[in-house]
Amino acid sequence: MSSTCCIVVMKKLFSSIVTSSSLIILAPCSSAVVKPNVVIIYGDDVGYGDVGVNGSKMILTPNIDKLAAEGLNFTDGHCSAATCTPSRFSMLTGVHGFRNGVRILPPNAPLSIPLDKITLPRVFKQAGYKTAIIGKWHLGIGEKGKKVNWNGDVKPGPIEVGFDYSFLLPSTNDRVPCVYVENHRVVNLDPNDPISIGKKPEDERSTIYPDGKKDPEAMTYYRSSHGHNNSIINGIGRIGYMCGGKSALWDDETMADVFVDQAKKYISAQKADQPFFLFFASQDIHVPRAPHKRFQGKTKLGYRGDAMVQFDWSVGEVVKALETAGLRENTIIIFSSDNGPVYDDGYKDGTTVRTSTKDSDSGHDGSGPYRGGKYQILEGGTRVPFIVSWPKGIKPGESAAMMNQIDFLASFASMLDVKLEENEAIDSRNTLNALLGKTEQGLPYMLEEAGMTALRKGDWKFIPGKTNKKGKQSGDRLFDLSKDLEENVNVAKDHPKIVEELRALHNGLKKSKGVRFYNK
Repeated sequence: MSSTCCIVVMKKLFSSIVTSSSLIILAPCSSAVVKPNVVIIYGDDVGYGDVGVNGSKMILTPNIDKLAAEGLNFTDGHCSAATCTPSRFSMLTGVHGFRNGVRILPPNAPLSIPLDKITLPRVFKQAGYKTAIIGKWHLGIGEKGKKVNWNGDVKPGPIEVGFDYSFLLPSTNDRVPCVYVENHRVVNLDPNDPISIGKKPEDERSTIYPDGKKDPEAMTYYRSSHGHNNSIINGIGRIGYMCGGKSALWDDETMADVFVDQAKKYISAQKADQPFFLFFASQDIHVPRAPHKRFQGKTKLGYRGDAMVQFDWSVGEVVKALETAGLRENTIIIFSSDNGPVYDDGYKDGTTVRTSTKDSDSGHDGSGPYRGGKYQILEGGTRVPFIVSWPKGIKPGESAAMMNQIDFLASFASMLDVKLEENEAIDSRNTLNALLGKTEQGLPYMLEEAGMTALRKGDWKFIPGKTNKKGKQSGDRLFDLSKDLEENVNVAKDHPKIVEELRALHNGLKKSKGVRFYNK
């Protein structure tokens, strides 16, 4: 056999993943088989029914639909929570947000991810991957009890929890600070116009932005419907007050272009023999929806529908970048969303309802056949688009397996032979075979979170009763999703034994030291 070349056979780990025709490649004897790159494309507030492959007729999503046609579309795929911060936290840590008290974070919140725990990017780094995040973060930055220095090193953040490179929308686009952060520094910041986050500027040199409560007329893009009326930046009211940083302000209408350009730069710099993990976290279609003018008017659904068309374009551009770099065949792309849909979420941008499943009276249903959306414990809150594509290793099709993003960590740890300690990723289970289409056997049960928790077990959905602040007790709810996708008919009284069985399982999972250890 040649001293410079030998036949390298993929580990048994991968032999169960790819077809026999792709198991053997030629490579230098000193090299290992190149592991698949992994790209997670994450939408924001994108509902199950907001994409064409899941039934959308009024919003066209050809790039997402093509990804689904070339991959595996999961019809029972979930994020772990019906709001963004706990959902992202769970995906990156493998731990349910409620265990750590993680909720939607305000501006200037400290980092919510423990620095000493395993994370999804750390799993990939341990396996020899380069790691990057581009887009929305909203998991906090800085140390608890200390004020973030936006004019110096902005940390700890993504770099400290396992990402080699980050280009961030640090909080979310309806909150201050309205600047990009690359690694540890605010992009394009003028030191003579320092940033402060609070009600008053810390430096007399700082630019002072209009206060939406005192000067609502300054909200020229569109007005706030509730809660988004502090600092007005780019004619849009935000949550929280910001002073300074005028040269560093983002342009809402070019944000998608900026993130796509950063993703293209990152992908084009990668090499075929060096695997990478990229978390591309779009701001679309979160409020304030301000799609680029070339997308405005593309739907009859106003800014929300147009922002979804823009997001579909972003997906297509990321895929094209992989193709141009010659990396598409050996890249696993996961497309999903952090929670279900929402309409009027703080701005008068053309939608007229808050968390209904209907976009005004247009007929578009962002949750598809399900009821509920963002903030809600109903299926529409966590059942989201969930597509996995890997030309080299996944046969296209559709899967009914019940899946959850919280399980990415344990699944990729299994694929990459990374050992998890007992105190790490305690709620993440290995669903790799289902993720890659080797079986339709998904999760036997799972918790769903939306300020409270519910349980899915097969077609049963159990929502425990609770006592409100006034002491009023609501009853248990039980739905049979095989007959009632919209969760309209509470059958708890008809199945008392099932209610008690599911209550015991629900309570046991919540009180356990972790879902992956339950019953062990």
